Amino acid sequence: MASPSASAGQRPSPLSEDVVVAHQKRAAAMAAAEMVTDGMKVGLGTGSTVAYLLPALGERKLRDVSCVATSPATERAARELGLEVRRLDELGELDLAVDGADQIDPMGWLIKGGGGAHTREKIVAAAARRFVVIASAEKAVDELAPPVPLELVHFGVQSTLRALAHARLRAPSDPEAPASAPSQQSPDGGLIADYFGPVGDPRELSARLSGTPGVVEHGLFAPEMVSLILIAGEEGVERRAGGKPGD
Repeated sequence: MASPSASAGQRPSPLSEDVVVAHQKRAAAMAAAEMVTDGMKVGLGTGSTVAYLLPALGERKLRDVSCVATSPATERAARELGLEVRRLDELGELDLAVDGADQIDPMGWLIKGGGGAHTREKIVAAAARRFVVIASAEKAVDELAPPVPLELVHFGVQSTLRALAHARLRAPSDPEAPASAPSQQSPDGGLIADYFGPVGDPRELSARLSGTPGVVEHGLFAPEMVSLILIAGEEGVERRAGGKPGD
């Protein structure tokens, strides 16, 4: 007689789901790492999937590869693995940028910024001839849903939040921080918030958020920013073409 853990229809344990997701993230990251060749200038994103990309790049022992990091955490991890990290203004146009995503819809719209680095991530994506997104299967959704990360200017932030109507500052990442502690901040000191209103048409919301005074940047990435999306699932890595011209 089969054990209860092997009975048909039983949901996998949270641990086994975590293992599957980790395997998928690594598979997507490995596929992107294979796209990097000697002499390239590469943008490195931020987040748990990029954490698998960095060692995959380090293991390849590529020559003359220069990297731009979108966050201090990525920069530290890249340097520890022996990758050369330089400033974007030193390198100019990048050959390739690779980053994760929080959500990916069927049209190729992304929500990014769970780590609060979406402004830098968007700058680096725009500076790259090719922008590749890597993700595990659960990041592919039928339609985008809130929250949408925001970076806000400190000055008049309460006025900005009122204008947005459905946004609030993100609590400090330290759970023991006092209630008076400031919101999470971006790598460049902007306040991190999240928009919790309906997404609806992502292009309309993107325009509205961009047009609100006090919003530095938001976490909606349009399909035309993306060259390729690599989504790792049970049957391997799916490749979805993006809408970035010139790919």
